[in-house]
Formats: sequence, C-alpha cells, structure tokens
Amino acid sequence: MKRFLSIVLLFTLFLVGCAPTQPPATEAPTAVPTALPLTSTSEPKTLNVFAAASLMDAFNEIGKNFEAANPGVTVTFNFAGSQALRTQIEQGAPADVFASANTTEMDALIKGSFVASDAPQAFLKNKLVVILPANNPAGLTKLEDLAKSGIKLVLAAEEVPVGKYARQALDTMNGQFESDFKDKVLANVVSNEDNVKQVVAKVQLGEADAGIVYTSDAIASPDLKTIEIPAALNVIAKYPIAPLAKSANADLAKAFLEYVLSSDGQAVLQKWGFTPPQ
Repeated sequence: MKRFLSIVLLFTLFLVGCAPTQPPATEAPTAVPTALPLTSTSEPKTLNVFAAASLMDAFNEIGKNFEAANPGVTVTFNFAGSQALRTQIEQGAPADVFASANTTEMDALIKGSFVASDAPQAFLKNKLVVILPANNPAGLTKLEDLAKSGIKLVLAAEEVPVGKYARQALDTMNGQFESDFKDKVLANVVSNEDNVKQVVAKVQLGEADAGIVYTSDAIASPDLKTIEIPAALNVIAKYPIAPLAKSANADLAKAFLEYVLSSDGQAVLQKWGFTPPQ
C-alpha cells in the first residue's frame, strides 16, 4: 500500500513539474509621440541663419520653436541690414540660411552662385510706418509734418532696404503733397543708420523726433507712437528666404525653411506684424 502511495505521489510531482508556466506580466507599450521632430540628428548641430534686422523678434521666437522640435539643434542668428549680411556671406561667413528684406541682395547672391537660382521663396510682406517718441516732443500728427523745418528725422541709409523703401515712399508723397516735399523731409535727416533696429533705438532714446521703419518694428516697440502711411503712399516690402548652396547643414536648412513657411511659422510672423507673401 505504501509503495502504491509513493508511486502516486511521484506521478503527481512529475505532472506539476511538466505543467506550462505563466508568462510574466508585461507593461503596456509606451505611446508613440504624435509630434515627431522635423529632423533627426545623432549629434548636436548648429544652424546659422542670417536674417534682416526687422526679423529679429519673430525669428527669435521661431528659432526657439524649431529647437524645441529638434533636440540637439541650436539655431544661431546673425541679424543686420540685408546688404551687410550679403557682403558677409560673399566674404566667406558661414551661413546656412539667408532671409532678406528685399530681392536685391538675394539676387546678388544668386549671381555669385552662393544661392541656387530656384532656391529663394517669398515668405512674408511688410510695410512702412512713421514712429515717434512716446512724448512726441515735436508735436507731429500727420505725414506733412515731416517736412517742417527743424525737426530731427532718422532714416536707414539708402543702401539698406528699409532706407530705400522710405525714399521711394517719399517720392510718391511728392505727388500727394508739395513737389519739393521729399527734399524738405530729407533736409531734416540727422542720421542714416545701418539697419532698421538702429532707427528704432534712436527714436526710443529721444535722439530723433521721428523715424521711418517697418510696421513689424513698431509692433515690437509698443512704447512708441506712430503715424500711419496710407496704402496709396506706402511701399510693400517682399522678403525672400533661401538655403545657402554650400550650407554644411543642407537638410537642417531645408527643415527650417519648411517651418518658416508652415502655418505655425506664418502664425508667428503675423503675430509680429508681418503679412503673408500672397
């Protein structure tokens, strides 16, 4: 009898040992992010963007957004007058993207083979406005006041896009006001600046009674007063953007352009006073 019980016990232990084991519990799979980076990089990279000074506020915000979407990428900006940036690029400054406030400087880089002829894309428009110090010491209220003798006016230099646009607008105003209106206004110019941000700074510091800048610059400086320039007398600036032909970060430059042209990028530009290119 004992032998029979021993055989039964051994048989039972054998069956238990052969029974399949339960697989260990597993965690739920991690959700895949729905917002993927615009690019993927295995090592830190720096994207050098040369941009017109008027783009400073908007592009600084766009740059932060682009970096957030692309871990490991740092966007470095060089803001200046478009004509100065073009010269720097021609002299060998390392740049991946160029954003100009006019087509003249972009065309010059195309001619010099720094930018492919089919690369530039229009990405925004801008227009002019007159800015005044917050206390408006000269008591200016209308465009005609710019011709008053003795006021201090600051413009960007004629070779700077906004300086050229301002003088074109003054040409148009000659037909609206008196025939020598432009000459009287230019006689009041006390300083010609290298870029639009320097014009803004002179007015903010009270070193000028007025300046002519872009609408975007006035929005970025809410402490200043403005005199609007009617559409019939205004000049519309068209901005092109392009990657440099010899960019060391061609894929990254392309991704940055795509972001600037995207609905998110355009929303940032419009927030800062720019209008869509079309």
